[in-house]
Amino acid sequence: MIFGKEETKEEIKLRVAEALKRDVGRGIVRFDRKYQKQLGVEPGDIVELEGERKTAAIVENAHPDDRGLDIIRMDGYIRRNAGVSIGDYVTVRKAEVQEAKRVVLAPAQKGVYLQIPGELVKRNLLGRPVVKGDLIVASGRETEFYTGSPFDELFRGFFESLPLGFGELKFIVVNTNPKGIVQITYNTEIEVLPQAVEVKEEKVPEVTYEDIGGLKEAIQKIREMVELPLKHPELFERLGIEPPKGVLLYGPPGTGKTLLAKAVANEANAHFIAINGPEIMSKYYGESEERLREIFKEAEENAPSIIFIDEIDAIAPKREEVTGEVEKRVVSQLLTLMDGLKSRGKVIVIAATNRPDALDPALRRPGRFDREIEVGVPDKQGRKEILQIHTRGMPLEPDYDK
Repeated sequence: MIFGKEETKEEIKLRVAEALKRDVGRGIVRFDRKYQKQLGVEPGDIVELEGERKTAAIVENAHPDDRGLDIIRMDGYIRRNAGVSIGDYVTVRKAEVQEAKRVVLAPAQKGVYLQIPGELVKRNLLGRPVVKGDLIVASGRETEFYTGSPFDELFRGFFESLPLGFGELKFIVVNTNPKGIVQITYNTEIEVLPQAVEVKEEKVPEVTYEDIGGLKEAIQKIREMVELPLKHPELFERLGIEPPKGVLLYGPPGTGKTLLAKAVANEANAHFIAINGPEIMSKYYGESEERLREIFKEAEENAPSIIFIDEIDAIAPKREEVTGEVEKRVVSQLLTLMDGLKSRGKVIVIAATNRPDALDPALRRPGRFDREIEVGVPDKQGRKEILQIHTRGMPLEPDYDK
């Protein structure tokens, strides 16, 4: 297909958006046909993505709801590979791709030991573009990789016995031959190292927004309240307003409050400290308060940071209703630390509880936990998203109705 010169561009900038749940781990990006024509690419072609670093992905058509929008949908792994976050702009250009002669992979998680023939992993990565330092996912879900060869049963057994959740394995691309953007083909030699190696790249995201189903509104609110102040504090300084110091997540047990806090910490590339309320309490005088001070000090030294307090009602109950002196002292210490956050740098406290009315009222005032987000029970669409997330790494029957 030939495009007019006035339409063709060497590169374009598109705004990053989260991926569709079913696209996670597939190494694809979706953007409008108008921009595909400007770059001279078709679905199935490979584009180069440049943020803080360069990576590559396979082009697919935009979702019908996204037509005409200047967004590019990519999952958390590709965002990590490109060094961008949701809402950032990424430069997209047609990639110059070479066939990979050799690719060396290693487990992304430390402490994982694998003995896997490279041929088995290669079947799941055929056609995938990679760059040294990329994080990629191998999954046993795609049934088209079962080719009828004698290795099929071994391949199936390998993915069914994976030690990591949902039949997925995360690998870091340690090296490629040749350098640059390469595409894995049948002729590529894949070597899988048994253990993780040190690669000078960003941390591996454990939880991304695509791993959370049924909480679209809550994600939008927490991004505005937490991610924006951590990543762009200059906006609040320019406007002359105080960024939120604390956010309270409340809702029934098991709706995803803890998962939501982990995801926003990963997406904002912030230091994450998670504490459970009961872990703070101690019978020795002053020890509970000392633990709290140490946690806030660690957060200050590693800013930007997120302190997540689960079951906060256990350490900050209403002081007029408790008889123990320890609980009263801990509440007072927490109030003092929250008030001192302004001088502590970019630190935000997220707390979760299923009993918001049991909290001390002094915590729920401006300057402390003044922003509250309800994390409710998911509706029909939300439950469908959760099911898609939990089954995206499973080998499903071809006629399965998603």
